[in-house]
Amino acid sequence: MAQVFHPRSGLYAKLAMLAFAMLLAAAIFAWRSVTAEPESESEAVEQPVPFSHQHHVGEVGIDCRYCHAGVETDAFAGIPPVSTCMTCHSQLFTDQPPLAPLVESWRTGVPLRWNRVYDLPGFVYFDHSIHVAKGVGCVSCHGRVDRMPLMRRVAPLSMKWCLDCHRHPERFVRPREEAFAMDDREPGDDDALGMHLVDAYRIDRRRLTDCSVCHR
Repeated sequence: MAQVFHPRSGLYAKLAMLAFAMLLAAAIFAWRSVTAEPESESEAVEQPVPFSHQHHVGEVGIDCRYCHAGVETDAFAGIPPVSTCMTCHSQLFTDQPPLAPLVESWRTGVPLRWNRVYDLPGFVYFDHSIHVAKGVGCVSCHGRVDRMPLMRRVAPLSMKWCLDCHRHPERFVRPREEAFAMDDREPGDDDALGMHLVDAYRIDRRRLTDCSVCHR
């Protein structure tokens, strides 16, 4: 009788099953890496100049938009050019050692290389301007920066964290004129106002959880 299957067909089948199991395990691991919540807040990120939001925002009272000029119009909030810093520091504390890299950058024209605190993976699309336009405040994602001597990340940036807001926008939106306010308002403090703002700002909650909103 002729042999129907190759003598090694059993081995090939086992290898195929093993490869499938490994691929499935890798996919599960990747999914958990994206969606898992971190156990704690990130530590402060080292920068070429020890810029203090606590001093500039909390004590001096500089508005977020003075430095992050694109936050209302662009996807990226923007890192201030050295010329913005030197508006004040050409006169104030210019000779202080911590500001030496800033002064050198201004003198030579070589830009400072700031280290990102919030860095989304390339497969995620995020637009600052639309969030600000819909009444999402800075503190919702960045925390009380006015209390941070050095900037640190307080939001996990996981898919679950994003979806919590997209599924219940009424808990997070605020009047647009309060988007840049630093306060300790908790999500859902005023659900009635939140529902009103969702309608007033034409937030289409039916589309907020579509994959294409964040993955394009």
